[in-house]
Amino acid sequence: MPPTITETKPEKPQAAKPKVDKRFKVLEMTMKRNHYSQDALIEVLHKAQESFGYLEVEVLEYIARGLKLPLSRVYGVATFYHLFSLKPSGEHNCVVCLGTACYVKGSGKILEDLKVKLGVEVGETTPDGKVSLLSARCIGACGIAPAVVFDGEVAGKLDTEGVTTRLKQLGIE
Repeated sequence: MPPTITETKPEKPQAAKPKVDKRFKVLEMTMKRNHYSQDALIEVLHKAQESFGYLEVEVLEYIARGLKLPLSRVYGVATFYHLFSLKPSGEHNCVVCLGTACYVKGSGKILEDLKVKLGVEVGETTPDGKVSLLSARCIGACGIAPAVVFDGEVAGKLDTEGVTTRLKQLGIE
């Protein structure tokens, strides 16, 4: 009897399991806690911004699927509120208030001077990633107009020189 040859199939290399991004688990828990209610959209967007630093398209799509909302609605809410960002933020944030009281007292000029000094437009981050320049319709600090928010801290009664001084204190020349 001739010897039998048994064929052994070479083992396929096991594909590495992709690492699960824990930030998406946090979003899932937030949506679950709110029973996947569409009314929880803003809360979920806040949690996403907190977890990811900004709202990238993949995150917006995940939220839209989870809450069974059209992506256009999620995107519309994310772009309507100035607290949400679709781009990574800089190391520091500078938000110039353009409310009526601030604008009348010179915040428009402060913003224009900052755009020139930093070399960016509103909503952009300097090429070195140091500062994101933002504006807000009103921050509710009318009594100390014009007001600018540096990394979450409100400073009032400023002019361009005062803003430049504050930026230097943050290490931005």
